[in-house]
Amino acid sequence: MSQQEPSFEHDIRPLFRSKDVESMAGQFDLSFYQDVRSNADKIYEKLSNGSMPCDGAWPAERLQPFQSWINAGYPR
Repeated sequence: MSQQEPSFEHDIRPLFRSKDVESMAGQFDLSFYQDVRSNADKIYEKLSNGSMPCDGAWPAERLQPFQSWINAGYPR
């Protein structure tokens, strides 16, 4: 079984809850592909160190799709 390439619309955007989008609005628009793509490394760092979202770091299984999306070249 081959693994499908992650996409922003299908795999990444749904990771961010509406409260995440609202709380990070001053830094990033987590609902907008271009903003997430342009800031992907910063967003990943914040997700992995727990400074985003507002209620703690994401576990590895939730970070993995975001890292895979970065590694795949930010597919839409």
